[in-house]
Amino acid sequence: MWTKQQPLAEPPAVSPSQGAGSSVVSFSSPSSGRQSSPVARGSARLGASLQIKGQITGSEDLHIDGIVDGPILLRGHELTVGPTAQVNSEIHTGAVIVYGKVVGNLHASGRVDIKKDGSIIGDISTARISIEDGAHFKGRIEIDPTKPQAAAD
Repeated sequence: MWTKQQPLAEPPAVSPSQGAGSSVVSFSSPSSGRQSSPVARGSARLGASLQIKGQITGSEDLHIDGIVDGPILLRGHELTVGPTAQVNSEIHTGAVIVYGKVVGNLHASGRVDIKKDGSIIGDISTARISIEDGAHFKGRIEIDPTKPQAAAD
């Protein structure tokens, strides 16, 4: 991993010079085994200066503050779309918290929370949903309370 002398922005990543091809970015935690303690969950963060074009898959929670253009697959894990994030994506995840902007359909086995300044343009399929005053949503909502049991593999 990185030491304190190396900033997180320096590790090799998908750069704009790597071209028009599709990229896959995968995240996994060292302890990716199923554990009952929520403290043991891994977490990853895409900073505000990062732009990703391609598919993101992973087995840990993800916080996005940058720009993502491509599908996101985090089954059973939580995606947080930060206030500076712009996500143009088909999203499949356990739970989603939106503070920024999402364009695309969301499929969450758990809960979708759209916070005060959050925006979603697309259809939502989830077991539970919360939309705060001041949030923006345009699309259809399908609520299936049995979704968490069906998604638990």
